[in-house]
Amino acid sequence: MQTNSPTKNYRQTVEIPAPLIFIGKVLQFFSIQWAANYAAKLFYTPFKFKVPKRELPMDNGSIQKHYYVPAIQKEIIIYEYGTSDKKILLSHGWSGRGTQLVKIADKLLEMGYSTVSFDAPGHGKSQGKATHMLEFVAIIHELHKTHGPFMAAIGHSLGGMALLNAIHQGLPIPKLVTIGSGDVIDDIMDDFIERMKLRPEVGQAMSRIFEKRIGKPMNSFSSHLVAKQVHIPVLVIHDVDDMEVPVKAAYSIHQQLPKGELMITNQLGHRKILGDKSVINRIESFVKIPCHENVLS
Repeated sequence: MQTNSPTKNYRQTVEIPAPLIFIGKVLQFFSIQWAANYAAKLFYTPFKFKVPKRELPMDNGSIQKHYYVPAIQKEIIIYEYGTSDKKILLSHGWSGRGTQLVKIADKLLEMGYSTVSFDAPGHGKSQGKATHMLEFVAIIHELHKTHGPFMAAIGHSLGGMALLNAIHQGLPIPKLVTIGSGDVIDDIMDDFIERMKLRPEVGQAMSRIFEKRIGKPMNSFSSHLVAKQVHIPVLVIHDVDDMEVPVKAAYSIHQQLPKGELMITNQLGHRKILGDKSVINRIESFVKIPCHENVLS
């Protein structure tokens, strides 16, 4: 069922280590601002994971390059997979990697495309410890200038949110696929503060920290808001059993898209969905159809 207004639609399942929670609570006792600064630093820090065996073919078969992104003054790793001039951009999610969408990338290679992906700062093989969604957005714009044009883009989780925002800002990509994308940023931050076992005032102070840095409300980057101005065909894919980004996010985003299609799956969760055959087949069909033939679902 589609909802008329966005509700809380994000929860994280990765447990925050008890010592980090303890430090936050001690800081909170002395100063809300100290606790907010500490929470903001943790909020920007992804977990790094070893490349799993299933991603090794793409890891070994891609051309990998260090690339400096002037807009964020950071160096990242870029993956060029395949040799076709028909390129598709892939964007991983939080704590992901440039090879995370390997099964989708392999299908795209079979279809005659090549893919360009990246490790965001603090992710995969890229240096650094901290990043945030707006740096993902800046990287996407940079890759369009240096490695585009792209015939489509596919984003998982935070990568989907970043692509929606980039297109809202004018990124000229003909088609978009989002998989397990989050939505309301206020909900993401509230959930984080709750898991840190900190008071709501700390979350409010953390929001002010972010908004001072970027000069506008963080919630203005929420997916359902920017989706209203995304006028290209968009396929929104989400699983009912996603325990990191509840399926309500997909309904909220799809409801606002002028040219949206929606695919809801079952029992695939937040990551298994990336390798599911039915999902990959739907992406294949969506990418192959000329833009003017994509219809609303």
